[in-house]
This record gives sequence, C-alpha cells and structure tokens, in this order.
Amino acid sequence: MINVAKPFLPPIEEYIEYIEGIWERNWLTNNGPLVNELELKLKDYLNIKHLLYLTNGTMALQIAIKALNLKGEIITTPFTYIATSSSIVWEGCKPVFVDIDSKTLNINTSLIKAAITKKTCAIIATHVYGNPCDIDSIQEIANKHNLKVIFDAAHCFGARYKKKSVYEYGDISTASFHATKLFHTAEGGAVITKNAVLLKKMAFLRNFGHDGYEKFAEVGINAKNSEFHAAIGLLNLKYIDGILKKYKTLSNYYDERLKNLEVRKIVLNTKAEYNFSYYPIIFKNEEILKNSIDALNKNMVYPRRYFYPSLNQLSILNMQNKPVSEDISRRVLCLPLYYSLTFEEINLISRILLRIQNN
Repeated sequence: MINVAKPFLPPIEEYIEYIEGIWERNWLTNNGPLVNELELKLKDYLNIKHLLYLTNGTMALQIAIKALNLKGEIITTPFTYIATSSSIVWEGCKPVFVDIDSKTLNINTSLIKAAITKKTCAIIATHVYGNPCDIDSIQEIANKHNLKVIFDAAHCFGARYKKKSVYEYGDISTASFHATKLFHTAEGGAVITKNAVLLKKMAFLRNFGHDGYEKFAEVGINAKNSEFHAAIGLLNLKYIDGILKKYKTLSNYYDERLKNLEVRKIVLNTKAEYNFSYYPIIFKNEEILKNSIDALNKNMVYPRRYFYPSLNQLSILNMQNKPVSEDISRRVLCLPLYYSLTFEEINLISRILLRIQNN
C-alpha cells in the first residue's frame, strides 16, 4: 500500500534510550526537560527567537487568535485544511474568505483590501503546501489598516522567505508537527513570535493560565505536549537535513517521470526557498482527476485531494462564492510523497497516470 504520506521514524533503539530516561525521571509532561530541549534546538535550527511547543497545530492557531485578543471578522483563505477556519469560528470570530491566486494557490493579495470592513481585525493566511504567501504585501495591507497577521505555516518546516525562516513573519506564525508533516513529533505544533510580551501571554495560555502554583494570569487551556512526543521530535531533528534533501530528490524524480503528463504545477514564490513537502498536480478537469484516483486506488495507491472541498462551500462555515478556489479544489491532487517512498513506486504511480491520460 502506498499512502499519500508516511511518517519518518528514527531507529527504535535511539527512541528507547529516550524512553528509559523518561522512566528514570518519572517526568512525563508539564514542560519537562525534553520539551525544553526540543524548543531550544528548534529555535537554534530555525534561527528564530521565540517558540512554544504545543499539543498540535490547531491548538497553535486557537492560542494565536486568543493571544491577539481578536474579535470580529478575520480574512482568510478558503483553500487550506479546515483547522484554519474552524479555529477562527471556535474562538468566536467570523471567517471572511478571499479567493486564491490560480497559480500559487495562496490567498490573492490583490483581493484583500476589498474584503476589509470596520469589523475586520486580522488576516490569517496559509502558506499552502509550504509555498510562502506574498508576505510583504499581506503585511503592508495589515499595517495600513491596523490589522494583526497570523501565518498558518503548518506545511512550512524548512521553508524560507528572503533568506529567513518563514516562521519569522507576522505577529504570530503557527506550525504543525503532525505525523504527516515533513518534520513531526507524532502529534505536536508550535507558536512562533518575535514579540516577547505575546510569548509570555501564550505561555500562560498553554498551561491553564498558571503563573506559578497558586496564581493565574490568564484563562488558559491545556495545550502542553509530552516528553514522549518531544523525544520523537529531538530524534527527527537529527535527521531533518537528510529528510529535506530526500523530499527534494523524490519531487525532482516525479518531475522527470511526469513531464509528459498534461497537468500543471503550482508556481513557487521567487523570494522563497521551497521545502518540497507536498507534490500537488492540477488536472485539466475533475473527471480526469477522479479517473486517475480510481486507477491508482485499484493498484493500492492512495493520493489525497488536498484541499477539497473549498472551505467556502461548507455550510458549517461562512458560505461565500469563491470561484478560483472552488475550481482548483476540484482539480488538484497530492501524490504520495514521504521519506521511504522509492523510485520504483514513483515509476508505478507515473505509469498509471500516463496510461489514464493516453486511454
């Protein structure tokens, strides 16, 4: 079986060493030594100032919204995972969708200004598939209209913008370290900010609001992560350079094998360094996409329609007409991409896709 993603796992013997240490200390959670070590090493690797390790990437979005005290309307993209928008609704705000650029698949910055009202408090933009948004334009609009900016950088580990980590930008950037991500801690996420005051507030928010044992500075929640998850992260961080290199190699191999397939690729931000965390292709129409999925599934290959449907079409959110996102969501497919994927498996996937095209 070839799934769309498969987590990288370090040698089990190395993980057992960490487990033995956890057993000896009997310190399983509550910001233990491995959590603190992971935070320090992530900051060092990414060359960022402040980072808090959390339960998951969704909690990171919710804490970011809460920390910025956002109320009212938040401009966002309909082409992303539902967690981006559901976090907005969960925190009592209203998502206002702005359509996407048909080439980059990121939020179309030329449409943001028209969506701003007196109720607009922030912009939450996703770097889709790890391809950085037009960060400068978004920040310029936010500055002009006194809006906060959160970048949903769930797909972005290792990606850079203007020679700096993508996490460096916005009031807060959020990360996901879910098992399907290029860098993972089985479950996990993070909030990143350059603002020390915001960092302190988010540190309270992730731990019930505790300011010591008997004082409470905020109404917080439990967004801490465990020593077991941190251990996975510390080990995976040792191998991350090789993981990034392998994803790029596999993506380039896909490019070669699929050069005659009548699909198009996303246009990458020229100011950025891409991390090759996904391999999306955009078909000419939905019928070809569905036929391709059926043929792949019959051969036990399971790609995913990231992201379908377009979020603006969900009745549980704020339904609005966004034709570009709706069109792209019907035609885009992410092919399997993970560290242990082989060239032979890519050959199989490529042959199936080309055969469907030529039938």
